[in-house]
Amino acid sequence: MIQKINSFEEYQSEYAKSVANPEEFWAEHAQTFQWKKQWDKTLEWNFEEPKIEWFKGGKLNITENCLDRHLEERGDKTAILWEPNDPSESAIHITYKELHERVCQFANVLKNNGGKKGDRICLYMPMVPELAIAVLACARIGAIHSVVFAGFSAKALADRINDAKCNILLTSDGGFRGAKTINLKSIADEALENCSSIQKSIVLKRINSEVTMKEGRDVWLHDELAKVDVNCKAEEMDAEDPLFILYTSGSTGQPKGVQHTIGGYMVYTEYSFRNVFQYEENDVYWCTADIGWVTGHSYIVYGPLLAGATTVMFEGVPTYPDAGRFWEVVEKHKINAFYTAPTAIRALQACDIGFVNKYDLSSLKVLGSVGEPINVEAWEWYNKHIGKNNCPIVDTWWQTETGGIMISPLAGITPLKPTYATLPLPGIQPCLVDADGNETEGNDVVGNLCIKFPWPSMLRTLWGDHERCRQTYFATYSGKYFTGDGCKRDENGMYRITGRVDDVINVSGHRMGTAEVENAINEHEAVIESAIVGYPHDIKGQGIYAYCIMETGKAVDDKTRTEILAKVTDIIGPIAKPDKIQFVSGLPKTRSGKIMRRILRKIAEGDTSNLGDTSTLLDPSVVEEIKIGAL
Repeated sequence: MIQKINSFEEYQSEYAKSVANPEEFWAEHAQTFQWKKQWDKTLEWNFEEPKIEWFKGGKLNITENCLDRHLEERGDKTAILWEPNDPSESAIHITYKELHERVCQFANVLKNNGGKKGDRICLYMPMVPELAIAVLACARIGAIHSVVFAGFSAKALADRINDAKCNILLTSDGGFRGAKTINLKSIADEALENCSSIQKSIVLKRINSEVTMKEGRDVWLHDELAKVDVNCKAEEMDAEDPLFILYTSGSTGQPKGVQHTIGGYMVYTEYSFRNVFQYEENDVYWCTADIGWVTGHSYIVYGPLLAGATTVMFEGVPTYPDAGRFWEVVEKHKINAFYTAPTAIRALQACDIGFVNKYDLSSLKVLGSVGEPINVEAWEWYNKHIGKNNCPIVDTWWQTETGGIMISPLAGITPLKPTYATLPLPGIQPCLVDADGNETEGNDVVGNLCIKFPWPSMLRTLWGDHERCRQTYFATYSGKYFTGDGCKRDENGMYRITGRVDDVINVSGHRMGTAEVENAINEHEAVIESAIVGYPHDIKGQGIYAYCIMETGKAVDDKTRTEILAKVTDIIGPIAKPDKIQFVSGLPKTRSGKIMRRILRKIAEGDTSNLGDTSTLLDPSVVEEIKIGAL
């Protein structure tokens, strides 16, 4: 197993070693895993094509490292601890031995239903143990999993299935989320009307609702499990074979299928998990994310299980049945490490402190933050009321594309600074560049954040569109991976992410491409054109502010707003609904037709004192009208 860093001096030494000889550094850590065949070459790369290959020629199966290698020492240890939505329903403890058997069983179900190495299998499921089991079952047989968050609409699901040409869908009759019951099967059925590649839909029974089962396509998971045994040999895979595709929103309307490969992702997720959270053998670790996002992939499933940890899965929401639910679960399961999003922290901060004070949080050793930069007030509340001024807060910066945490404190080892992600992990070489691509040296500087050397868990391509991958991440600054984030490096060399510098906004820690949301708004029959920007939001971090040009004569009222919100929900899902909709007669555009989002952003933020020179716009008068009508 990977050994963790135990002091700041050790961090400095490890970091220096990782930069001086990255290949030797990562090869040493990779040796701690089970390989069916040793790799021939640790790293081959160039950022121009781009082409990155780690542990080239190595053969392995990631599930043998998540499960099989733990059976002798940890067979009876809890691997997954599942806490249901309803607190009156019993929690479930699944040991490593039981998880191994259930993954093998599920893998046999996939094979019985046509699943094989290289297939893409889509998962559209609630946060139940079967979702984690299904992810691992795909990896067991060498199929590529594509998890779609169960809050996405039928159209968003269909787009993702069709892009990857998935042949199997794993879904559920429904799911529970707080006080709501969601009928996932009916959403999946609607999606599959437009998905010709799907041969089988395997359905979990969770809410016991009446569903329509299409003969020849739909089968019940429980029926299929009854036909198979608990033995399934792990498929031998190449280190650079794809492990999963995960769709993320970009600055064009089409979601991007970020593709990660097996060997490098495995090495980096365990290394980062163990070091950032300073994981100890008997810790109970809880990441509150959904497996539908990359945080759930890396830090609910793969990272913790590779480390032989006990990982908590939670089906519900932080405020159900009341705003004390998170803290009740911490007390109930004696959670040691707790990893959540600033959005959740701010929402709970706004509730009565009595919801916190009634629970015993003394088991906590480490607090984590993920998805967006955490603001000072939320950091201080989290530190004082949840950590009791006694738990380091690891404010983690990373992306779907990076696969794992890149810049973060190591809990109790490296220094903390509120709102700062602080220092890069060993093996990560960040740099700040100016608009011309020149690297900005020294401290107390700002720039665009790039990474100048490959790390094992980085994306390899975008599914089916390598040129888009090159353009998006590698073409802006030659020889560097461009993160799309602005960044400050303080006088001590600590990093603070200052926000997106491209047409992407960060809502509740989830990236939304402006074009994707605008395309959905424009589907409303009376909308001629729209533009969205992010603006500061007390709970979500960024809210979505939409400016809409409507057809002449169309009523611009709350009913129209409601229709637009329904359209966005239908096409993408409720997560993308605008918080504010302003009806306008025009948008500030350059003479070449480019929307000046900078101006719209400042108006949405209520900062109209310095909009800059508007005389170059096609119609400068439209800015005054938008200012007057601002919400």
